[in-house]
Amino acid sequence: MSDYWTPAHQAVEQEDAETLARLLGEGADPDEVFSNMTLLTHAIDTEGDGSWQTGEPLTVHTTAVLLAFGADPELAAPGGRTPLEQASQYGHHLALNLLRAHIRRRGAGNR
Repeated sequence: MSDYWTPAHQAVEQEDAETLARLLGEGADPDEVFSNMTLLTHAIDTEGDGSWQTGEPLTVHTTAVLLAFGADPELAAPGGRTPLEQASQYGHHLALNLLRAHIRRRGAGNR
């Protein structure tokens, strides 16, 4: 465990979806903010940056876990970047599709 990150942000940083789901199930806030990032913008950043650095295909498992546990797909990080903007920056089409689907569902629920 890192002394720098909160436990949930550490799970995101390590792309450890299982630990992240456990922490969220135990009551961690899916919209937690730390180090100028929400968990969701951090997840998208980690997934996108990991793919850029390694050349491996994009993953979306931490983003999906956060959305499943109720992370707000439209909540901007303190610096102003939204999850959609973060995903667009990386060309993270998997996250973009998930985010858009969650935003549509939220909008349909408000009708």
